[in-house]
Formats: sequence, structure tokens, C-alpha cells
Amino acid sequence: MRHGIHPVSRPVLFRDRAAGFELLVPSTAAAQHTVAWKDGGTYPVVDVEISSASHPFYTGTPRLVDTAGRVQRFERRYGGAAQVRR
Repeated sequence: MRHGIHPVSRPVLFRDRAAGFELLVPSTAAAQHTVAWKDGGTYPVVDVEISSASHPFYTGTPRLVDTAGRVQRFERRYGGAAQVRR
């Protein structure tokens, strides 16, 4: 193997602030900030918007989808209701 071409793997803390869930795993992800964790060590932290603790598939809770806004945006973009060609 060639030296110096592989990214460095190190423990990184992935944090889902909405669910209050944290997971410490080895990763090559770049992080801007560090945080002290439960074990007393300081680790780079990556904030994620959704994780297994907050994803609707894993939690079983439905998620509100703004379909009306999508339809209105489509009609604005393409000029009214779509017409079927025959």
C-alpha cells in the first residue's frame, strides 16, 4: 500500500440534537468542533439532522410532509394545473 493517500480514521462523535442521541464511532469525517464526552475524552463532533433515534422508519412515528406547498410550487413553475395530452 502507498503511504499518505488514505484518510486518517479516528473516533468521532455523531450527535443528533433533536433527539438527544450521541454515537461515538471510528470515522474519517471532518469535524470543525470538539466536545467532551461521557468517558472524559475530547472528540471531534459532527452534528447530523436525522439519525436512527429520530428517523420515522425506526421510531414508528409519522412525519408531516408539506404536499400542498409542493403542488403550489409546481403550479407556479409550470403555469397552473397540469393538462393531459391525448
